[in-house]
Amino acid sequence: MADKDSLAEEAEADSVRTPRAKTTRETTQARRPWQPPSKLDAPPAPDGFKHRWIRCETRGFNDAQNVSARLREGYELVRKDEYPDFESPVMDSGKYEGVFGVGGLLLARIPDETIAERTAYFEKRNSDLQEAVDHDLLRENAHSTMVIGKPERQSRVTFGSRQKGEA
Repeated sequence: MADKDSLAEEAEADSVRTPRAKTTRETTQARRPWQPPSKLDAPPAPDGFKHRWIRCETRGFNDAQNVSARLREGYELVRKDEYPDFESPVMDSGKYEGVFGVGGLLLARIPDETIAERTAYFEKRNSDLQEAVDHDLLRENAHSTMVIGKPERQSRVTFGSRQKGEA
C-alpha cells in the first residue's frame, strides 16, 4: 500500500513541476546594455517588402510633392492599425492621420521587386550617361598625337618624383 501511495505522490509532484520547455534560455531575456533610443524604429516589414521613411515636411512646410512622387513610385503608407503591438509615434491629425510618422517623415513600404526594377533603371541610366561622355571624349579626339583608345576609370596619385639613385 505504501508503494501505491508513494507512486501517487510522485505522479502528483510531476504534475506540479514546471515543464522544462518553459525554463529554456530563449524564454529568459538577458539585460541589454543601454544605448540611445532610435527615433526611426520601424516594425518589421512583411515578406517581400522593405520599410522606408519618406519626407512629408521640411522646416515646417509640407512636401506633398515628394510624398505624391513616392506614392506614384509604388510606396504604400504604413498605418498603426496594421501593427497594433508596435509602439511608435503616429500622425494624430491631418491628411496622414493614423500613419507612423516622426519629425516630418512618414513610414512607407515598397515591394522588393519595385526596388530591384528601380535599381536596374538607374544603373542603366548611369551606364548610358557614362557611354555618352566617353563618346563625346572620343569624338573630340581630333589630334593624332592625343589618341585615346579606351578611357581609363582610375586615377593614380604620386608624391614627388623618384630619384635615379632610389629604388
